[in-house]
Amino acid sequence: MAVTIVGLGPGDPRHLTREAWATLEATDECWLRTEHHPTVAALPSHLRLHSFDCLYEKAGNFIQVYEAIVSEVLRLGSRSEGVVYAVPGHPLVGEATVERILSRSKESDQAVRIVEGLSFVEPTLTALGVDALSGLQICDAIALAARYHPPLTPDLPALVGQLHSRAVAADLKITLMNQYPDDHQVMLVHAAGTPEQCVVRLRLYELDRQGGGEVGAPIAHLTALYVPPIRGVAGCEGVQDTVAHLRAPGGCPWDREQTHESLRGGMIEEAYEVLAAIDAGDMEALQEELGDLLLQVLLHVQIATEEGDFNMAQVIGGIDAKLKHRHPHVWGERAVAGTREVLQQWEELKREERGASSSVLDGVPTALPALQQADTYGRRAARVGFDWAEASGVADKVREEMAELEAAVTHEEQVAELGDLLFATANWARWLGVDPETALRQANARFARRFRDMERMARERGLDMAVLTIDELEALWQEAKSAE
Repeated sequence: MAVTIVGLGPGDPRHLTREAWATLEATDECWLRTEHHPTVAALPSHLRLHSFDCLYEKAGNFIQVYEAIVSEVLRLGSRSEGVVYAVPGHPLVGEATVERILSRSKESDQAVRIVEGLSFVEPTLTALGVDALSGLQICDAIALAARYHPPLTPDLPALVGQLHSRAVAADLKITLMNQYPDDHQVMLVHAAGTPEQCVVRLRLYELDRQGGGEVGAPIAHLTALYVPPIRGVAGCEGVQDTVAHLRAPGGCPWDREQTHESLRGGMIEEAYEVLAAIDAGDMEALQEELGDLLLQVLLHVQIATEEGDFNMAQVIGGIDAKLKHRHPHVWGERAVAGTREVLQQWEELKREERGASSSVLDGVPTALPALQQADTYGRRAARVGFDWAEASGVADKVREEMAELEAAVTHEEQVAELGDLLFATANWARWLGVDPETALRQANARFARRFRDMERMARERGLDMAVLTIDELEALWQEAKSAE
């Protein structure tokens, strides 16, 4: 009783191994995962061939198909004569049924023999003239198309197998375009290692146009996709290596001297430059400033790595686990009605993580600008229901704080009441859907621009602003304001 799994090679009968041929010659019956493979027609003539192609038409999805195939192969293998099961390529390259057979056979203590075959990879490398040891990444088209972002570093080449239809190509294109430029040149390799082999160069956005009369041969079950690396450094691993080089012996003296503490000011400065680019609506500047901010993160991670505190994998793994834990409505079965419930759920989960004695205000940085800190406190409190019922209540609170400020007598009272007024104003901004920090920065920018215009007009007219009356200054202000 045994299961013998034979690899049929990439498609040309010449690539069938001597061991595979001897195995097939020594049996009377062979079960094929699919008969849609060029090598099938050249198998020993005495073989009784059966295929599982009918299951692809009956089952609702690939998982059901694979489970049905695996169960039947293991049942056939339990017979005294066992079973010979043949699959395209190499049994352990892109064959989900084989992986599942191996797993279940261990549970039942059933013997499985693998008869190796040439996979699609080797003739594809020959067709492309590519060395696999140059860092080639190999993945499955169906699995990749189901993702939102490709698990690939763009600094290294990638080979995508089992790209069997235009529908898969369409989904795959969307996933890849989350990482690669739309016009990135890629190559489709059809029927590698067979007389019908051809390589088609095209742009990524053209990927699903194959067979539509626009680009090359149609995508079929022997089609693979080669994605060359992006020129230069484009992946996180690549830039992390650059930073590690700067910190290494023989690197940059300045970078080698940096510590978490010495970089503190740079982190704050770069974060504010990102905000400035956002406020300006300058996407080119935003791209650059996000890169500068990322550099700060990479430097901190590299320092921690060198000191044995943590590394990038732990940083990324930690935030990924946190995101999935705090989004059970996405990665779990909990339902939410809208954004408000999402935020309430977020706070509940954070309290669970920190313990029952924690506060919803925990984690708000003390170094935040005061107005932004007030806004954050207000938002946190609102998530657990400590908030006004409607915006008019916040407006009334602002008026109340203004009256208390006007009634304040001592300097200490004035400081306290002014603080309360600013805090209430931050809450009003939240109700209006306005970020108070951004609103104030924009107001500062408007004031600075108009005041500089006033200074310019005064110089042009030979006026000394220091001796002008408040009414004359106000006239200049209104003129500068109206000129915008």
